[in-house]
Amino acid sequence: MTDKQRTDRGTREYRMGELAERAGITVRTLRFYRERGLIPPPRREGRIAWYDDHHLARLRTIAALLERGHTLSGIADLASAFDSGRDVGEVLGLGEPSEETPVRLTPEALSDYFEGETTAENLSAALDLGYLATDGDELVHISRRLLDVSSALVKEGVPLSAVLAAGREVRGHAEALASLFVELLRPHAAEGDLQRLRPLAKSVVDAELSLALDRRLRGS
Repeated sequence: MTDKQRTDRGTREYRMGELAERAGITVRTLRFYRERGLIPPPRREGRIAWYDDHHLARLRTIAALLERGHTLSGIADLASAFDSGRDVGEVLGLGEPSEETPVRLTPEALSDYFEGETTAENLSAALDLGYLATDGDELVHISRRLLDVSSALVKEGVPLSAVLAAGREVRGHAEALASLFVELLRPHAAEGDLQRLRPLAKSVVDAELSLALDRRLRGS
C-alpha cells in the first residue's frame, strides 16, 4: 500500500512520515503534537495510522500561530476550544442571516484580527455567544459588521474579553427589542409584511441609541 490514498469522501490520507514532510516538520515533532492533543487522533487501520488533509491544515495552522508568537500551551487550549465549538449549521440554523454577512476565517486569520487577544478563554466565549462557529478546519464569524467593530474596539485598547461581555449584554437587549417590535406589529400587519417593516424598527433603535449617546456624552 502506498503512503497516500483517498478515502470514500475523496480526502487524501497520509502515513506519518509523509504528513510530517508535507507540513515541514519532523516525525518526532508530529508525534509530540499528537501527544499534546494539538491534532486529532488519526484513523487506525490495524497498526497503521492514517492522517488526512484536516490534520495537514491543523499543522499549518499551528506553524502560523507559532510564527505569530503563540505558545504551544496556548495553541493546545485554542485547539481544545476549537474542537468543542458548535458547528456552523447549529449557529446559523436553517439559513444564513438575512442581512448579516458571515465571514470564513482560518484560526491564524482570526489571530490577525485580534492580535494578542485570541486566547482559549476568548475563543470559548465567542463560540458560546454564537459569534463564532466551526466548519471543518475553518471558523465562521456570524457577522462581518460585528467582526469589524469588535476588531476596531480591540485596536482602540478595549480588551476582547470586555468586548465579548458587552456583546452578551447587547444580545439580551436586542432580543428584547426584537420581541417588542414583533409583538407591536403582529396584530396590525400580515405575517409577510414583518420583514418589509423591519427597517422601521431598526430606525427607531438607531435614533434612540443616538439620542441616548448624546445624553451620556454630554453628562460625562
